[in-house]
Formats: sequence, structure tokens, C-alpha cells
Amino acid sequence: MALRPRSREDQLSPTLNEQCLSQGRRYAKYSDSLDSSTRFFNNLGMKSCTAVSETSACNLQPPTDLAKISEKIVAGQRITRQEAEHLYHHADLLDLGRLAAARRQLALPGKTVTYLIDRNINYTNVCHTDCTFCGFYRHDARHPESYVNSRQVISKKIEEALALGATRILFQGGHNDELPYQWYVDIVEWIHQTYPAIEINAFSPSEIEQMKRISGKSYEQILGELKQAGMRGLPGGGAEILDDDVRRRVSPKKIKADEWISVMEVAQGLELTTTGTMVIGFGETIVQRLNHLDRLRAAQDRSTAKGLTGFNAFISWPLQLSDDTSMGRSRHAQSYGATAIEYLRNVALCRIYLDNIVHHQASWPTLGAEIGMLALHFGCDDMGSTMMEENVVSSAGALTKETWSLSPEQLRTYIQQAGFIPAQRDTSYQMQPLSLR
Repeated sequence: MALRPRSREDQLSPTLNEQCLSQGRRYAKYSDSLDSSTRFFNNLGMKSCTAVSETSACNLQPPTDLAKISEKIVAGQRITRQEAEHLYHHADLLDLGRLAAARRQLALPGKTVTYLIDRNINYTNVCHTDCTFCGFYRHDARHPESYVNSRQVISKKIEEALALGATRILFQGGHNDELPYQWYVDIVEWIHQTYPAIEINAFSPSEIEQMKRISGKSYEQILGELKQAGMRGLPGGGAEILDDDVRRRVSPKKIKADEWISVMEVAQGLELTTTGTMVIGFGETIVQRLNHLDRLRAAQDRSTAKGLTGFNAFISWPLQLSDDTSMGRSRHAQSYGATAIEYLRNVALCRIYLDNIVHHQASWPTLGAEIGMLALHFGCDDMGSTMMEENVVSSAGALTKETWSLSPEQLRTYIQQAGFIPAQRDTSYQMQPLSLR
């Protein structure tokens, strides 16, 4: 595949964004082709060098290094950090998307795109970490808006989810010093015993670090006890950017980058389901983003070398800002966040660079379903979940503040409109019977 240098149209162009959205809406008529992503890019209106030789920008010969990087990617070879940085800065957006789509086909051939029916339950909003990008938390447990969900409230939420065909709950919250360690073990055990049909993916590495701090137990002891109580997965929340210079600036009280990885590797050793995540838009550099990806890729290499699954999926999304967050109120607020175009470039680069993580998930809650549809052509093979009751990014200004969930029917429709075949899955990416509830 010949690559052209990154074009001016690629630089946050409203016209290109409109073309992308329009094409996403009209894409269903091409869904009979196995090579749907190739057709998608060829019909965007901005053609590749190989397709439209008369376009002036395409008359330029592609740089040799971009061509060589392209050949490695299409052949399924691992690219280096330096090659990734060069690709991000210089490859045209649509060519980058083609390469990511090719890498996706090497990992998961075909047109199937999966989705999950689940519910988020944020058990408390009390948190002492004071992350500058969060509008969800209340620092003091005595704040009139602070809460800890009772078992009665949790029960109602789970029953509502089960009625809609949910197979999983995502159970997460703040770092609440009022909650003793045993509370976490007991609540997981109670959920598991009361609702054995629902899979419990709970907490995050930073919450596990909080449990270590208040209990004095090791990560191995904590995760072992939670697994014995009924927890089946540790979600990848709290990663943001796994670079401590960034973390000191935006979340100085939170778990450090290497500790985040350490917790995940313990969880993977216990065969808990884990995911890798990434949030862009903190004003970080591409070097710092690659520090993040390097940590994930190296950890995945170590886990798979031991015969473990490691991270079963990777999800990234852009930072959400509002006046409810200190970053959103900052005089530097205009320099934070990420556009849809930057998100798509990052999604594509992550699919290419994280060559050892099979599943990559599009993010519809932050940029909307139509951008999520586009991400399916930039290397993603999963549309995410129904995400009933999303509170954290919503409170920072995400689109889920207005649309707090998508129905299974809506997810299937968006996947089909993007030119793919929808399939319902569970957390382990095992296909499930179609739920029409």
C-alpha cells in the first residue's frame, strides 16, 4: 500500500469531518462487500494516491520510509516506536485508516463487529484523588451530593439490567476512605450470590491500590479474595495516560503508571478479564502517548509469553471537559481535549501498534455513534456496550449526558449502517444468542 504524506485536509478539516459523517450515514449500501473498509475509504471523496492520480497532493511520491512502514504493517510485522511516531505525524488520515483496517483483518478476518449488553453502576461518588478532569466526584463524604449506593439501590439497577438482557455489570466508584476493605469483598459476594447470572467486572487498578492502602494487604491477596467472592474481571479504568509526567499534572494523587501495570499483571495471573484503556487530550505529546502504548504492549507480551490472555480488549476515548471540572475551568482549557479527527488517528495508530491485543473497541459515548461507526473503519472490531447509566464522563460533558445509553437495537443498526455484521457478545468475546428485549 502506497502512503502519501499527511495532507492539509487532514488537519482538523470541518469539510473532511462532514464527509466522514455523511459517508457513515450512507454506508449500508456497500455492506455486501467483504472489503467494506476499502470501499469506505474509496468513497470518502478524498482518494488515495493509488486511486486518483490527478489529485495534486497525490502526484507527490510517497516518502520511502512511509512506504516501508506500510509494507511491514500489511505483512503483519511489528513496527518500532520510531516508526509509529513517524506514521502518526506524516501519514495521511485515510491511509492510516486503511492500514489499521488491514491490521484488523489480519487479527480478525471478516465483517463481524460485536457489542455487549451491560450496565455501569457507580457505587460511590466520594473520592479523595481530586483528578482535575473529573466532575463526578465529591471530595467529602458529608457533602450533600455525596452517596454510597445501598444494596437495595444496587439490586434495583441489576434487575433493570437483567430485564434488558444484560450479561455484565461494570461496578466502579471513587476512592472513598469511609468504606472499609471488607465492604468491597462483601458487596461482590452479595451480588454474586444474589444474581449469579450477571458477570461482575469491578473496580480498577486505582481502586485496588486504594484497598491496599486501607487494608495493608498485597495486590495478590486483594484480587484473590475478590475473585473468590465472585469478581470475574478488572476493568482498565484510571489509566488515562500511563506517563507519570502527565499523571503528576492531571491526577497527582492517583496510582502511578508502573503500579497500574503491576495490578493488571497480577489480575491477569489470576485469570481475571482485563482491558487496556487510554484517554487522550490532556495536552500530552505523541511521545507520552507512545510511553503509554509501550507499557501496554510490553505487559501484553509478558502475559502472553506465560500462556495468559492478558488484556482481552483495548479502548481509547478523548478527554471530556466542562465547567464542572477544574481542567474545564482552567485558562488553558482550550488546549485540552481532542477532535474527532485526532481520535480517529489515535485509534488507527493503537490498532497498528498494539498488535498483540486482539480486540479494539470504538467509543461512542464521548463523540457520538457516528464517529463510533467511523472508528470501525479505523481498526476497531467492537462497538462497545449499551452502557446503561454512564456517570463519570457524562458529568465531564460527554454526549451521554443527554443520551445515557444505546439500546441493543440501536447498536446493531449503527454497525449495519457502517457496513458490518453485528453480533452480541459477552465480556470474553464469546458470541451470545441475540437479545431482542
